[in-house]
Amino acid sequence: MLTSVHPPFDVRIFHKQARSLYRHGYQVVLIAPHSKQEVIDGIKIIPLPIPKNRYQRMTKTVLGLFKLALKENADVYHFHDPELIPIGLLLKACTRARVLYDVHEDYPKAIMEKHWLYPWTRRYIALLFKWVEKFSSVFFDGIISATPFIAKKFIYSKNIFVVRNLPIIDELSKEEPLPWLKRSNSVAYIGKISFLRGIKEMIEAIELASEKTEVRLILAGDFTPESLRKEIKLLSGWRLVEYKGYLSLQEVGELVGHVKAGLVLIHPEPRYLVSYPTKLFEYMSCGIPVIASDFQIWRELVESIGCGLLVNPLDTKGIADAIEYLIKNPKIAEEMGARGKEAVFTRYNWNSEEKKLFSLYQDILFN
Repeated sequence: MLTSVHPPFDVRIFHKQARSLYRHGYQVVLIAPHSKQEVIDGIKIIPLPIPKNRYQRMTKTVLGLFKLALKENADVYHFHDPELIPIGLLLKACTRARVLYDVHEDYPKAIMEKHWLYPWTRRYIALLFKWVEKFSSVFFDGIISATPFIAKKFIYSKNIFVVRNLPIIDELSKEEPLPWLKRSNSVAYIGKISFLRGIKEMIEAIELASEKTEVRLILAGDFTPESLRKEIKLLSGWRLVEYKGYLSLQEVGELVGHVKAGLVLIHPEPRYLVSYPTKLFEYMSCGIPVIASDFQIWRELVESIGCGLLVNPLDTKGIADAIEYLIKNPKIAEEMGARGKEAVFTRYNWNSEEKKLFSLYQDILFN
């Protein structure tokens, strides 16, 4: 497995795919930016020097990854970053190995949101990448897509498998959660903290909700970009925020087991309208109700299960009203959380996705 972007213990790459393949009898080597070589859970991690900047990552780091990958003489090279498409093509040309491209998101749409690119260049870069990705994909032995919508873009590829980012059962809920009435009057957001993920609306909504009920926001994750942290701290509602920074999976599970709702308030950008956020299922797996953006495919899921409330992610009053409702109606909130947890444990979990991954590996290696 190859990545120049993600940390070695990325949930999709390490905790789900690599560990699942190892348990299934594969010898798994992960080449990723890391400080040292080590073996964790049977998976050998070969470190790439951690790049100082984006330019170094996309040149020196990627070249170093290619050299290390060749030394492994692998049967399958499974890469996870769009910047590694040239490396995937080289590995296909230079070896007899199978090569898989794991597409985590709709990258052309993601390029349109990159704050570090000049606005006038984004459309041209996105269009160029769209064609590079489409052309290159036909040479790979398989495409692994995180969503059905993304998979539709690769109709000319040999093998297309949708392997969704559904939670591992008990991954976040190992610790016994607090009884509902003993939990603090708080809601949580866990994950990347950015403008498009609704951080400003969360802060403003928690301030509005606090005028009618006692409530706090528990926030955990890294700010993207880091400069956003200073801007957000200037908001008056920041006094009602308890910021935890980056947390391990175990720490996340413990935190979520002490709150009364989970927020997932992504803005209505095109790439978000057609995919489920992993965070939604993670909150459900911990047995807390969700307050989620009212997008059509999210609505179909949340309403059919009855696991939370839907809001306009740009309407801070609507978000505040939802927070207030769940805090003031603990029995209803607890029942919503229980329905969400049951749905994850019976339908929406990694067990079903793991089987798809095994099937793809069997197909490309033995058929």
